[in-house]
Amino acid sequence: MTDMNGGIPTPPGQNPDQNPYGGDPTPLQPTQPTAPANAQGGYQPYASAQQPYGGQQAYGHQPYGAGATQQTYEAEPVAVHAQHAAPKASGGKTFLIAFAGALVACVLAFGVWGVFNAMNPTSHTETITNPTTGEQTTINVSAEDSTLSEAVAAKCLPSVVAIDVYATPQQSMSGMGGLEELFGYGYGSDQGSQGNQDLQMYSQGSGVVLTEDGYIITNNHVVEGGEAYKVTVAGETYDAELVGADPSSDVAVLKAKDASGLTVMEVGDSDNLTIGEWVMTLGSPFGLEQSVATGIVSATSRSQIMDAQESMQSGGTGEVTIYPNMIQTDAAINPGNSGGALVDSEGKLIGINTLITSYSGNYSGVGFAIPVNYAINLAQQIIAGETPTHAQLGVSLSTVDASTAQRYGLATDTGAYVAAVSKDSGAAAAGIQVGDIITAFDGQAVESASDLMLDVRSKQPGDTVTLTVNRGGQTSDVQVTLGDDSSTQKEKAEAQQHQQSYDGYSLEDLFGQRGAEQQDAA
Repeated sequence: MTDMNGGIPTPPGQNPDQNPYGGDPTPLQPTQPTAPANAQGGYQPYASAQQPYGGQQAYGHQPYGAGATQQTYEAEPVAVHAQHAAPKASGGKTFLIAFAGALVACVLAFGVWGVFNAMNPTSHTETITNPTTGEQTTINVSAEDSTLSEAVAAKCLPSVVAIDVYATPQQSMSGMGGLEELFGYGYGSDQGSQGNQDLQMYSQGSGVVLTEDGYIITNNHVVEGGEAYKVTVAGETYDAELVGADPSSDVAVLKAKDASGLTVMEVGDSDNLTIGEWVMTLGSPFGLEQSVATGIVSATSRSQIMDAQESMQSGGTGEVTIYPNMIQTDAAINPGNSGGALVDSEGKLIGINTLITSYSGNYSGVGFAIPVNYAINLAQQIIAGETPTHAQLGVSLSTVDASTAQRYGLATDTGAYVAAVSKDSGAAAAGIQVGDIITAFDGQAVESASDLMLDVRSKQPGDTVTLTVNRGGQTSDVQVTLGDDSSTQKEKAEAQQHQQSYDGYSLEDLFGQRGAEQQDAA
C-alpha cells in the first residue's frame, strides 16, 4: 500500500532498492472467498495449505535466579542480659502498652489499606443496555480493564453482520481470480435460496447494522459482482438486497429483507481519535462469524488511491478507489473482516475495516479502516435513494516533478499542474487558471496530483479551502468553495463504458509530446 503520509513501503517502480523484500507489500481488500467442504463436510478455512505444527518442542522451566548461589541468612538471637530485664512488678504495664501499640498499628494499617482501595479500586461494574429490548447486562470490569474487551464485545456483537455473496459460477470465477491467487482458496458450492439454484456462494465479508429494519453498511468490494446475498445477524439469517454502492469510496449498503428490531450499533466520532487509544475489530475473518480482536489506533490520516490495476489484483472492483484519511490499526484484520466494525473503548463505531498491507496476504499488523464520519455520510445518501456525491474542485491535474519542471521550464518542481478548469466549478469561480501549479492545500504541502485529489475528497461539498497557487513564479493564496461531482457522474459512467482512462492525458500530451505521466481529476 502506498502511503501519502510516509511510513508505508514505496510504490512500485519507485526506489526499488529501499525494499529489502524485492517488492512492495500488496494492498489487499480482505474479502473472504469460501473454501470447499472437506470429506466430512467440515469447513477448512485454510484449505489444503494448512499443516499441523511440525514437532513439539519442550521448554524446561527454570525458576527466577536459577544458577546463582543460594544463601541463607540466619537471624542472630538477641541476648537479654539480666541487667536489661524489666522488673517483674512492671509486667502488667508493659502488656498494656504493647497491646495499645498493636491496636494503633492495626487501626493505621486498615485505615491506610482502606484509603488505598478507595484510590485504587480493584473492580467496578459496567452496565450494558440493549437499545432494542431495554434489557441490561452487568459486567465486572477490573481496574486494569481486564474485561473491557468482554464489555465492548457484549455491546457490539449483536450489531455485527456476516455476509454471504452468491453469483453464477462464471461470475464467481471471473470475480475471484485475484483472491484465489492470493489466498489459494477454491470455490464453495453452497447454493442461494433466492429462486436461482444456479447461484453458488463465492465470497464472504462483514457488515454493521445501521437501522432496526435492516440497513447494513459494508464495503463495495465485498458485494461487487454478487447476484444474491444472505446476512446473519445475532444468529438470524435473512435474504438481503443491494440498496446501492459508491465504488469510488468502497462503500455499499445492503437491506436485510423482512428484518425488524435489529440492534443498531452506536456511532462514534472518527474526527476525534488519539494515536495509541484502544480499539477492537469485529467481523467474520475466514468466515468465522462473531470474531473480535483488540489493538490500538496506530495512526490516522493514512490516505491511498488504489488504481484500477491494483484494485483488480487485490480482488476489488477494477476501478479507481479513493481512500482519504483512513485509520491505521494493529488490531487484526483478515480476509472476511472487510466491511466489519472498528470500535472504540465505549463500543462506538469509528471505522469500517477495509484494507491491509501485507507481503503474505494475511494479517501482518497493519490494517486500515474507512473513518465512520466519511462512510456514514455516503451510506445515508445511498439509503435515501441518492447518488453519492463527493467534494470537487473542478480541475484536471497532472503531477509536477523535477524532471517535468526542467523539461518545460516550470516555476516549481513539485505540485499539481492545472491542465483544465471546468466551467461553473468552484475553481473557475475562484479564478484558478490553466497553467497554475497548486503547491499547498489548507497549509499542507501538495506534492502530486494524487495528494490534491485526496485532500479534496477528504472535504464535504460546500466547504471552503485555501489553495496556494504558483502562477508564473508568483505565489498567492486563493479561497475556493468546493462543489460536488453529481454533474460528472453520468459522464464518468459513459467514459467507463467506452473504456476510456480515468486519468486522461499527460503533461507531454498537454505540451504536444506523448508520454507516460497521467492526468487526474479533482
